Amino acid sequence: MTDAWYPQVNGVVRTIATVSDEIRKLGHTVEVIGPEHFHTVPMPTYPEIRLAIGAGRKLTRMINDMDPDAIHIATEGPLGHAARRYCIRRAIPFTTAYHTRFPEYIRDRMPVPLFLSYAVVRRFHRPAAAVMVATASIEQALKARGFTNIRHWTRGVDTDLFCPREKSFLDAPRPISMYVGRVAVEKSIEDFLRLDLPGTKYVVGGGPQLEELKARYPSVRFVGPKHDVELAKYYAAADVFVFPSRTDTFGLVLLEALAAGVPVAAYPVAGPLDVLGTVSDVGCLDEDLGRAVRHALTCAPERCREFALGYSWRASALQFLDNLAPFTTFRPSAPPVLEA
Repeated sequence: MTDAWYPQVNGVVRTIATVSDEIRKLGHTVEVIGPEHFHTVPMPTYPEIRLAIGAGRKLTRMINDMDPDAIHIATEGPLGHAARRYCIRRAIPFTTAYHTRFPEYIRDRMPVPLFLSYAVVRRFHRPAAAVMVATASIEQALKARGFTNIRHWTRGVDTDLFCPREKSFLDAPRPISMYVGRVAVEKSIEDFLRLDLPGTKYVVGGGPQLEELKARYPSVRFVGPKHDVELAKYYAAADVFVFPSRTDTFGLVLLEALAAGVPVAAYPVAGPLDVLGTVSDVGCLDEDLGRAVRHALTCAPERCREFALGYSWRASALQFLDNLAPFTTFRPSAPPVLEA
């Protein structure tokens, strides 16, 4: 169950879709229940995202009809809460994932103390048989805030799709510095846009700040969301990939850029630190983002590609399967009562 699903374009959606495909290749059946099955309303401050409401009764029927061997709840949104309620009322084990730092995202939009929003998120995950996280630093941060039952679930990259290609795809003064992701306040994208850099800045993606930032930074080339091969061509045409976010739990786009032979520049925070660590020949992590960009431009594209080849979606899928909590023996003897 996931509140983040198509037509959204983000790391959570790509991770769920890709891992689901890998699990199917291993012989399993995977069903993804997203908001498209229910009545939805636009998310406050982010209308591009639709949230499912009143999902309880229909969701119950869908799960009963599927008769699954395991239930995984990917997000802490309305659909995730409805699925959590279904499992708890029937004493069914389930797993969750901590994809997104919602407390920090909320803080960036409204004056809600972190301790309060973390208490809400912690309560959501507490009954889970396993809470899957992508990196060791996120695990440590969550444990420090009282989270338990944490298990690792790594990420991968499609190195056939994201690969070195012709730089001539983009005709602009070089070097080309590129950002790929949501155009939203929690991504700290203005840290990139404000940099005094030679060449051309590109922003690939959509989001609630898109029109505002296009007007404020007319020299930056905002090209909107891109997908599949076209997205891969944008990556490969860049000279450096700039990742200004301080709140991502992993940063799948980092691996996609590296697979395309493009070095990365980012802050030394969770996500970039977990992906790059102390490896300095595929990019640079620095609190001075401009200095990180300048250093990254000296890195060899071949080494970036070699680094990314070490990440596999098959390994991610196998790790996910190991983390699941099968509940066959926990099923109630009588059919569950449909919820209102």
